[in-house]
Amino acid sequence: KFEDIFDVDHFIDYLKDDVRIVRDIPDWFTDKSELFTSIRRTVKNIPKYAPAQFYIDNVLPRIKEKKIMALKPFVDRLGYDSVPREINRLRCRVNYHALKFLPEIEQMSDLLASRMRNRTGTSNPYMALHLRFEKGMVGLSFCDFVGTREEKALMALYRQKEWPRRYKNGSHLWSLALQKRKEGRCPLEPGEVAVILRAMGYPKETQIYVASGQVYGGQNRMAPLRNMFPNLVTKEELASKEELDGFRKHVTSLAALDFLVCLKSDVFVMTHGGNFAKLIIGARRYMGHRLKSIKPDKGLMSKSFGDPYMGWANFVEDVVITHQTRTGLPEETFPNYDLWENPLTPCMCRD
Repeated sequence: KFEDIFDVDHFIDYLKDDVRIVRDIPDWFTDKSELFTSIRRTVKNIPKYAPAQFYIDNVLPRIKEKKIMALKPFVDRLGYDSVPREINRLRCRVNYHALKFLPEIEQMSDLLASRMRNRTGTSNPYMALHLRFEKGMVGLSFCDFVGTREEKALMALYRQKEWPRRYKNGSHLWSLALQKRKEGRCPLEPGEVAVILRAMGYPKETQIYVASGQVYGGQNRMAPLRNMFPNLVTKEELASKEELDGFRKHVTSLAALDFLVCLKSDVFVMTHGGNFAKLIIGARRYMGHRLKSIKPDKGLMSKSFGDPYMGWANFVEDVVITHQTRTGLPEETFPNYDLWENPLTPCMCRD
């Protein structure tokens, strides 16, 4: 629930001059379960990047008729470049000012960040790494990864069970995996992340905070990254079980801690797409882009990784040149750009 991680009073008060927000459904609407189960109370199949006119023509009349409606899906449906500028500015006020985590989450994240900065006995910078290599992510990607025959066979069975329509008979998956890797649509493996960071010049002593779910392949998969960067820690290693117990009731509370520790880091590195990483990069840009945010070019890196004749010096040159402009600086917007990742025009520019 929203109130599990966000300060509701601050949210309502901050936006009081923009939109009226109520805490609960009015008392006169007695069957609240109907709101989420009845098709009569639901506006469905809202297309992604829908223009404002879509809501005016298709959603507003139904709300006027029924008084209360649920929108499904609701998240990330309204377009960015097809709505009035004041609406995008409102989005920025919501995202960067109205949304405020609960005090206990803010305090715990400050404590974790402080511990990261004092792991060497003196004040030190730290990197935050958002590692997207959970079993579900690996499976859903339909990419091919380094592994034993047994691992690959088990992953094929998992994909066939979870996504039978995409899996079909499996005969097309090898060519699909190659194409996706060339296009940069595959999650980076921990070992690949380690090599890229070292090529960028980060030394073995770098303090790294890892925000991740359970990594597919466990410690064996993480070994190359840990060997090259031994000062690698998670919140579970920075805090005691008792300190984190109060946040385990809601998985979103633990994710909120990761989010804030990543947000406060000196360098943030994303390894795959997703709202978590996009929001962090966008927020750091909005705060003045003083802190480096690295978004690896996975498409170009796949060519370098796949070249058996490329020596280390050439690989380092490739990595450095490729990522000179991928450090979180504001970028010009383009059609259907992602406002949360790049809030330059609507949030940061003045008329």
